[in-house]
Amino acid sequence: MSTAPKQEANPELVARFPEIHPPLTQVSALTEANRCLYCFDAPCIAACPTHIDVPRFIKKIAQGNLRGSALTILDANILGASCARVCPVDVLCEGACVMHRYNKQPIEIGLLQRHAMDAFLANGATIELESTETRQGRVACIGAGPASLAFAAELRRRGYGVTIFDSRPLPGGLNTYGVAEYKLRASDSLREIEMIRGMGVEFQFGERIESEEQLGRLEKEFDYVFLGIGLGVMRELQIPGCELAGVVDALKFIADYKTGGRLSVGKRVIVVGAGNTAIDAARAALRLGAEEVQMLYRRDEASISAFQFEYEYAKAEGVKFHWWTQPVAVLASEDGRKIRGIRCVRVESVGNGELKNVLGSEWDTACDMVIPAIGQSPLLEFLQACRGVKLENGRVAVDRATGQTSNAKYFAGGDCVNGGREVVDAVADGKRTAVSVVRFLEKKHG
Repeated sequence: MSTAPKQEANPELVARFPEIHPPLTQVSALTEANRCLYCFDAPCIAACPTHIDVPRFIKKIAQGNLRGSALTILDANILGASCARVCPVDVLCEGACVMHRYNKQPIEIGLLQRHAMDAFLANGATIELESTETRQGRVACIGAGPASLAFAAELRRRGYGVTIFDSRPLPGGLNTYGVAEYKLRASDSLREIEMIRGMGVEFQFGERIESEEQLGRLEKEFDYVFLGIGLGVMRELQIPGCELAGVVDALKFIADYKTGGRLSVGKRVIVVGAGNTAIDAARAALRLGAEEVQMLYRRDEASISAFQFEYEYAKAEGVKFHWWTQPVAVLASEDGRKIRGIRCVRVESVGNGELKNVLGSEWDTACDMVIPAIGQSPLLEFLQACRGVKLENGRVAVDRATGQTSNAKYFAGGDCVNGGREVVDAVADGKRTAVSVVRFLEKKHG
């Protein structure tokens, strides 16, 4: 077993990135829990991809039973602490809260979930396994992100052996490396993963599985292989100047300040894109000291993929948006080493989702850092090495009910299957797939 180094909270990061949703106090948590109607047929349960029994865990908080509350959450979602911080609750559980029918503020389900989970993690965080004996059957997980973690935890609950392989030095995937610090600190992600490791899940870090030969060895050593690899690197701008040192993709930018200790940023920053990761990068740049942050998007405000509340936060914090704008070149300084600006062109829609540049509309704006956030590429080269695993539009094709791929030895879940959704969706994929793998293992080994 390989143990990941612990990542302590960086005091400077904590100072620069105060949490956007601070935790509830004991008194405020009790007050909020007692506002809940404890609906019998609660719509908040259906709205949660992992179907946490929300009324039950909230009632336990009201009764002062924080451990019981946390165990209720964990029974459905092993990453309940992370999801409490990063889930878009406005469009999930809280968005479905019946309080909306009475024109009242919805129950703060996310903060209550965090309250219970933080107390649990601070007081031992031990989870009893359903089977105390290790059952025959071993499964390998490639990738240590949310899907693999949920998959592995569910198998360990049933007594099966699981080993997670990841090329990075720390587990957690985007939870550790790619979620904005003001939402989820790397130290909080890793604290939660220590709980999963305490269940007996084994980890192998710094081990890149990428060749058919390596995959073949896993196929021989393990009964099944779970692909929880997520997506690959951020897509490049592919315009002149994109190779300059001041061009840093959004995920690398976020990972560098979260886990690499690099807290430097340009004074005038351009972010290209308008998804949630782009918003995270823009807001982070402001917190790291950028004097001006502008976002360029090739369509209109109504077409952005970021959640509306994330967009509103960014505007309120001073991020400037330019619509119908396409970058065409990153402009270098006289010595050719640094960025002095970016050249853009206005675009217009010509129907059927197609765009064209407006002739004579080019304009330059000064900047010293450019952060592309235009989506991640699928890990096609690796996936093509997984013999017999069928792909559809760059995604792993699976049987939705079981998570099994076209190669019976392989299962998959998370972003490599759904193309990039929320952490809670990856957790739901991992758990659902694990339940089906248990059935295969029972049939195989008895």
